[in-house]
Amino acid sequence: MSVKDVKKRIGRKMIIHDVSFDVRAGEIFGFLGPNGSGKTTTIRMLVDLIKPTSGEISICGHNVHQDPENALKHIGCIVENPEVYTYMSGWENLEHFARMQHGIDEKRIQEVVGVVGLDQRIHDKVKTYSLGMRQRLGIAQALLGRPKLLILDEPTNGLDPKGIKELREFVRMLAGQGMSLFISSHLLSEIQLMCDRVAIISHGRVLAVGTVDELVNQAGSYVVWQFDQSDAGRRLLAGEPDIVFVGDHEHQIDEGILAGMEQAVITTMPLERIPYVVEQAVRAGIRVRSVQRVAPTLEELFLKMTEGESIG
Repeated sequence: MSVKDVKKRIGRKMIIHDVSFDVRAGEIFGFLGPNGSGKTTTIRMLVDLIKPTSGEISICGHNVHQDPENALKHIGCIVENPEVYTYMSGWENLEHFARMQHGIDEKRIQEVVGVVGLDQRIHDKVKTYSLGMRQRLGIAQALLGRPKLLILDEPTNGLDPKGIKELREFVRMLAGQGMSLFISSHLLSEIQLMCDRVAIISHGRVLAVGTVDELVNQAGSYVVWQFDQSDAGRRLLAGEPDIVFVGDHEHQIDEGILAGMEQAVITTMPLERIPYVVEQAVRAGIRVRSVQRVAPTLEELFLKMTEGESIG
């Protein structure tokens, strides 16, 4: 999928500004932003539910708005919550949606039921399904037409930790089979764990696109020190140029990383200076218990880009 300079104006207000990104074959692409940032509006344009004011969206080489039939046949999509009939069984739901597409037979329905792991419950009424099972039924529906790209809008909404973990594993399995996935979310941790590349959107603008590692590295990294003599170690670091101390409330390092590190000294510094500083500590008789580079979270990058805009 290729998205180039897409804009959307409603009345006099421009709500989507020059959004551009590409989704490559076989990758999991994250679309990250807080509620109200323009994620769902963009997705609605991707699948031709609303028209962009300007710009171009193409799927497998077909323009979505000029040739929607050929473009959209390559897409499976769940926008917001999956729409299913609760008074019918899961199987009856899939049969119903299969009638709307060409070439979907009972064998294909059975295949997607197996893919999403609903074999044991597919003939039960949907009203007896958990939220996670309904989500999987919605994905089965989206997979019926053998799409090359699956679009999921906030797929972890309402799921418990077990359901989120199962969804993450399921998404990875689909990508391993060659499918491309486009996943929107406001959950930073899930995007960081699930996706290969990410676009960060805020107020209708894409602020950055890249791999998670690339984006995290843009925010720099911390060097965390532990000394047997903490005060002496601090004095040593304070005497070195290009080393800046970072206070307890000034970093976004995962607290789980710091939990087992007593009297950790957090700094920013050129990484190539670490061996020299360790050597100086040894000469001064200060024992370095550990020194490690710690990358910031995707959350820190987001907060820097959006100047503190709220995100989950």
